Amino acid sequence: QLSTRFYDRTCPKLRGIVRSVMAQAVFRDRRMGASILRLFFHDCFVNGCDASVLLDDTRTFTGEKNSNGNQNSLRGFEVIDAIKARVEAACNATVSCADILALAARDGVVLLGGPTWLVPLGRRDARTASIFAANANLPLASSSLSDLISLFARKGLDARDLTALSGAHTVGQARCTCPAFGGDGNLAPLDLQTPLFNGGSQDSLVRLYSSSTSAFFNDFVVAMVKMGNISPLTGWPGEIRLNCRKVN
Repeated sequence: QLSTRFYDRTCPKLRGIVRSVMAQAVFRDRRMGASILRLFFHDCFVNGCDASVLLDDTRTFTGEKNSNGNQNSLRGFEVIDAIKARVEAACNATVSCADILALAARDGVVLLGGPTWLVPLGRRDARTASIFAANANLPLASSSLSDLISLFARKGLDARDLTALSGAHTVGQARCTCPAFGGDGNLAPLDLQTPLFNGGSQDSLVRLYSSSTSAFFNDFVVAMVKMGNISPLTGWPGEIRLNCRKVN
């Protein structure tokens, strides 16, 4: 079972380290807060929040980094590496990469002016990753509202959670790819007009969030905690990786 106080005795400096490195990262590149949040989402939706998304490919498995929803789009791996290095120096072989990513995602949201929440901890790290699992579980840019509602329901998240989490697209930027004439590196806002708001079932909730920051923040926090609890890897099946990019 996860607990917000899991590392209180074994790694009391953990939260301060994560916050410090994330503050530096977001100061250098404001997009990074959104990128780490997306990294956490893409981790949790594939076999639960187990840091499998951080694993590089090996001779024995092809991981998630080059899946359809991740290739050339996920960012922030080096920030997690930096946090991990600091954490290992403070408390060796104690804190999982999965928990570091969960804390970093929360701190990134706070640094961008969003809400804060207590992060349940105690996850362990996966020993393998699968590109097939990533392709099967990550939503597509072309997914319809009904497709998204069904996908999120399979993860234990309802339509309200989906709508609140989709609000994360109001921070960060997307990189344009394959324009007609150059400009592959150009950046644009992620969410000019969300597909969730088009006469569908979530319109009233979108209107509520647009008029009440507190309503959005409250639902976003609830949804983030629920997402962080998707099939957490605990106990003997997992490990505490010393390097987030590879198994021990």
